[in-house]
Amino acid sequence: MIKVKVINSHDPGELKEVELKPEAALNKQCLIGRLQNCHLVLNDEAVSRMHGKISFRDGNYYFADLGSKAGSWVNAESAKVNQDYLLKIGDLIRINGFVIMVLEITTETDNQATVIDLAPSKHHPPEHPSPQQYMPLALVDPAEQPWWQKGDLTVRCLQIINETQDVKTFRFVADPPILFTYKPGQFVTLDLKINGEQVLRSYSISSTPSKPHTLEITVKRVPPPPGSDIPPGLVSNWLHDNLTVGSEIKLSGPMGKFTCFANPAQKLLFISAGSGITPMMSMSRWLCDTGSNCNIIFFHCARSPRDIIFRQELELISAQHANFNLAVSITRREPGDAWLSMTGRLSDSMLQLIAPDFRERTVYVCGPNAFMEGVKQMLEGMEFPMQNYYEESFGTPKKEKKSEPVASKPTPPAAVGFKEMLNKLPASEPTPSVSVPHVSVPVAPSAKGNVVIFSKAGKETAGDGDESILELAEQGGVKIRSSCRSGSCGACKKRKLEGETRYQGEPEALEDDEHKEGYILTCISYPVGRVVVDA
Repeated sequence: MIKVKVINSHDPGELKEVELKPEAALNKQCLIGRLQNCHLVLNDEAVSRMHGKISFRDGNYYFADLGSKAGSWVNAESAKVNQDYLLKIGDLIRINGFVIMVLEITTETDNQATVIDLAPSKHHPPEHPSPQQYMPLALVDPAEQPWWQKGDLTVRCLQIINETQDVKTFRFVADPPILFTYKPGQFVTLDLKINGEQVLRSYSISSTPSKPHTLEITVKRVPPPPGSDIPPGLVSNWLHDNLTVGSEIKLSGPMGKFTCFANPAQKLLFISAGSGITPMMSMSRWLCDTGSNCNIIFFHCARSPRDIIFRQELELISAQHANFNLAVSITRREPGDAWLSMTGRLSDSMLQLIAPDFRERTVYVCGPNAFMEGVKQMLEGMEFPMQNYYEESFGTPKKEKKSEPVASKPTPPAAVGFKEMLNKLPASEPTPSVSVPHVSVPVAPSAKGNVVIFSKAGKETAGDGDESILELAEQGGVKIRSSCRSGSCGACKKRKLEGETRYQGEPEALEDDEHKEGYILTCISYPVGRVVVDA
C-alpha cells in the first residue's frame, strides 16, 4: 500500500490523503487521470483522461506517465512517457496544478504489514526531502505561526509551476513556518550567490496576502532592466536552470508603493504587458479574495496566445466575479492558433472599447518601459486625469535636468503594519486602494566642484552633477552592492558622514529613522559639493 497526499495548487486549502493498493489491482497498477473510473481522479480539463499510473513490481512502487498531453514531473524532473520512476517517501509527482506527495509506503511480508517510515535526518538525501520539509504548515498550529512583515528571510522552494514556455512561478515557504505579510503589488529582493558572486535582484510578488502561508514570484527569461550592472539574463536564467523544489534562498522586503492598497477606489483599470502582469495579478487576486465591491477592468497585452501568463486563472476569475472584466490583446499571430479576441497594441479606439469610462478609473500600468511610455502619452492625449495614473518601473529612473537644483529630501512615511492598515479602514469602505505616485526630485544641471570621498576605500571621485554617488563609486572602483537603481530596494544604502546630497526620485526603501541617522540611497543620491560616504 502506498499512501499519498493530493494538493490542489488552485485551492491550497483542498488537501486529501489517499491510500492506493496497486498490488491488489488488475495488472498491479492504479490509474491516475480525469476519468471517474480511475483509482485517483483529478478533476481538471488540463489533466488527461488516463494521465499516469502507479504500479507495483518486485516490492517497489513506480510512477509512469501514460503519454499525457500536459506531461508529468517527478520531483523536479520531467517524466518521460512510459518510463517507470521508483517512488520513495517524500517524492513529489506534479500533474498540471496537482501535487501528489508520497507520505507512506507499506509492504506485505508473510501477511505482516511493515510500514516504511524513514527518519528524515538519516535516510532522506537532499534530492528527496521529507514530507515535513514540504508541508510544515500541516505540522504547526496556525495560531502559533508568527507574521513576517519586513526584513531578511530564508525561504525554501515548495513548488515550481510552468506558466508558459519561458515563464515559471516559484512558490516559497519559510522554515520554521511563518505567515507572509505584504501589500499586493509590492516586491521582494533576492540575495543570490551566482558564480561565487553576490547578486541582488528584485521581483514583484505575484501571490496575494490573502493566502499568507506561501509567497510566489513569477520569472521570465528576459534581460535585466537597462542600466543594471548584472549581465543580461543572469538572474532569471539562473533561477530557471538552478532553482529546484527544496532549494533555499535569501530574500528581503517587502518593498514598493505600487499597490492599490493605500486609498479606496471604486473603479480600477489595470494595464500590463509581458511580465508586468505580476503585480497586477497580486492585486487582482487580493481584491477578488477579499470580496471587494470595486469594479476592475484588466487589460493585458501578450506576444501570442501561448505567451499569456496566468491565462487560465484570469479567465476563471473573470467567469466567477461579475465585477472583474478581462481583455487580452496579442501582437503576433501564430499558425494554427484560433485567436478570436483583440490583436495589436493598446490604442485609443481599443481603450474606448474595453473601458469607455476610463476617465473615471484609477489606472495602474506595468510592463516594458516603451509600453508604459506609450500608454502614458496616449492617456495624456485623451485628457485622462493623470493624478489617477500610477506605473511600476523595473529599471533605472530617467534623469531629469532642470534649471534649478532642488536639495530637499522627501521623508518617507513611517512603516505601518499590515494589520494596523486594515484596522484603519472603515468597515463600510472597500478594501482596494491606490498608492501614492512616485515623485521625482529633479537633479541640478552639471556643476563643478562635486566630489565624493569613500572613507573605507580611501578613494575620491569627482563628478559634474550628472552622476549618482553609486555611479561615482563604480567609476572609482569602489564596490557598493545594488539592485533596483530606483530607490526602491535599499541594497545600496550607505551612511553619509559629511556633506549635502540631493535625490532624484523617491527613496522608498529608506526608513524615517535611517534618514535621521544619516543613511542615503546611493543609487539616486547626488553630491552637492564635497560629500564623505562610509564605503
